[in-house]
Order: sequence, then structure tokens, then C-alpha cells
Amino acid sequence: MVLHVHPVTPQARHIERAVGVLRDGGVIIYPTDTVYGIGCSIFNTNAIKRIYQIKEQREGKPFSFICSDLSHISEYAKVSNAAFRTMKHLIPGPYTFLLPAARLKQLPKSIISKRKTVGIRVPDNLICRMLVKALGHPILSAGVSDVEGNILQDPEDIRTQFEDRVDLMLEGGGSLFQLSTIIDFTEDQPVVVREGAGDISMLSVE
Repeated sequence: MVLHVHPVTPQARHIERAVGVLRDGGVIIYPTDTVYGIGCSIFNTNAIKRIYQIKEQREGKPFSFICSDLSHISEYAKVSNAAFRTMKHLIPGPYTFLLPAARLKQLPKSIISKRKTVGIRVPDNLICRMLVKALGHPILSAGVSDVEGNILQDPEDIRTQFEDRVDLMLEGGGSLFQLSTIIDFTEDQPVVVREGAGDISMLSVE
């Protein structure tokens, strides 16, 4: 099923429909501020395994997840004062933050790296942030790509390849042809692990 969601004023009924799917252990596709994401509740291990199968990706490579704001991030990761000062200038935006994981016993192993870190996003996209707020906890974030790993930008292409493999797709317009920038905040100084969408000069902001 595909629901067309307005990117500026998302229809509450469509958000609630998607949240119902997530609560029932389903898998959805949704827009972010970079590429479309395929996701589920981070606490549903069966749904997470299903996403590995859909993406034909080996288990053990951790996925990132989406929070609604900076205070929400601090519930799932340890954020230093220096990281906080920098991140507040970047959120919401096209960045993935690598942070020391908190609540290790509660989070699924599939979203925690061997270094005991997590990757967290707060996209500048109202649809996915509304999903998280309505659900009450983060959703998984895995970029939608074809079997060769190429980003799918056109919602129609995504629908053609994935509609029968997921439970719901929220279509909210086209996406960028660029992934998020990954910033590692686990050391004293932030390190750009992958440069993508987003202005990395903001890292110098105090």
C-alpha cells in the first residue's frame, strides 16, 4: 500500500496508519531529508531481520535509527558537552551521528556496533520526525537502494521494486541522490567518516 503524504503538512491519518503498522511489527518505507528509508520499530527484532533480508544485507552490520530531537538522542546515546554544542547546530539535518550507546541491555544488538556505538539521525523531514513522535520511540533507518546498492531517488521506482516487499510506503516527493554525512563523536574531536549531504564546516561552530 502507498499513501501520498504532504511533505509540509503531513496528514495525521496517514501518520497514524504508518504508526499502526510499526506497532504491529511491520516494515515501512518513508522519506527523509536525504534518501528514502526503509524501517521498523527499533525494538522489533523480527522486523529488523526482515529488513536485512529485504536489503539482502548480512546481519551484523548495524543500522542507524531516527530520533525526534537532541533530547531524544540522549535517551539512547551518551552525548558529551562538546558533542552537544556541535550537534545542536546540525539538528535537524542530513547527518548521522556515531555515539557511545546507552541502554545497552534494552537495545537490539543489530543496531549496536562492535565498538558499542549507535548511529542516530534527526532528519530535516517532518514526516519521519512525526512518525517517531507518534510511535514513542525511534525507528530504524536504512537507505532504499537496488540490489546493486544504487540509491533509488524516484518514488515510482521505489514503489515498483519494493511495494510488495514492505507493508506500507509513505510517498512524500522525490529524494536527494546523496546519503547523510556520518560524524563520529566517540573521541575528543569529531571525525567525518563519510561526507554526504550537509555542510561539514558547521563542525567548527562552538
